Amino acid sequence: MGDREEILSALMDVLGEEGCGVSCEEATVFKDAEGWKMMLEGFMEPWKLGLTVAAAKARIKEYASMGFGLR
Repeated sequence: MGDREEILSALMDVLGEEGCGVSCEEATVFKDAEGWKMMLEGFMEPWKLGLTVAAAKARIKEYASMGFGLR
């Protein structure tokens, strides 16, 4: 499994299929000069996730716990 797929898998693990819905199916995860980012359907800007896969997974959990459009 590649890094991108690992982050997408973490997104589904944290939110589950019910909590994720279409947003996760259409999620775009990419890495640029600033690190990993995630673009979800319905949001205008990508969400910064971090420089490493581990940081990205932790940030997804953080976003979900705060209810930032996830869940």
